[in-house]
Amino acid sequence: MNLRLQQIVLPLAGFTLSLDTIITTPVTAICGPSGAGKTSLLDLIAGLRRPESAFIQLDDRVLTHTATGKQVPARHRQIGYVPQDLALFPHLSVRHNLLYGWRPESESNNGHLFGYDHVTTVLEIETLTDRRVNNLSGGEKQRVALARALLTSPRLLLLDEPLANLDDALKAKIIPYLTRIRDEFHLPMLYVTHDDAEVQALGAPVLRLDRGKLTG
Repeated sequence: MNLRLQQIVLPLAGFTLSLDTIITTPVTAICGPSGAGKTSLLDLIAGLRRPESAFIQLDDRVLTHTATGKQVPARHRQIGYVPQDLALFPHLSVRHNLLYGWRPESESNNGHLFGYDHVTTVLEIETLTDRRVNNLSGGEKQRVALARALLTSPRLLLLDEPLANLDDALKAKIIPYLTRIRDEFHLPMLYVTHDDAEVQALGAPVLRLDRGKLTG
């Protein structure tokens, strides 16, 4: 992966997100205190926020270039996003949540399949598909959210503190699924977390943000 985040300027409450970096590692953790701008950075990459200034390019595709007015809509960026609140539809079954945004016509990404059966098997949720989301455990909801993001056939996966609301026992169960995504699909990930143990488990280098600026 080659993700260029250059000339980034996004005013936030009390400070400005301002950075210039290139990310080339398969999995990168983004760490920092609450309110440092981590989620806002993911939103920019996903196309959910418009910056004052930015040049964002994923591999050979320019996603945002404010100097030319280019802003690829979020739905066309091929970026999977698992937000902190998971954004699952509680009134729908797991199957209908998974099929939301599924693109069967583009099942492959760099030669790796993102078919429905493959994803549900890797994340071990194939027996949950007829259940309602509001009847799932916290760990099951996390896996469903991960599966739904994968079924959009993304080129990049953004994870915003995906384990923050889980206890240590559930975290220990979910982390192996994240490493399976990394190893099975060879899908680049940006992973926001406060937990150094999660970073170590994923073997991820760290970008540290504080008040909108990279500190290490």
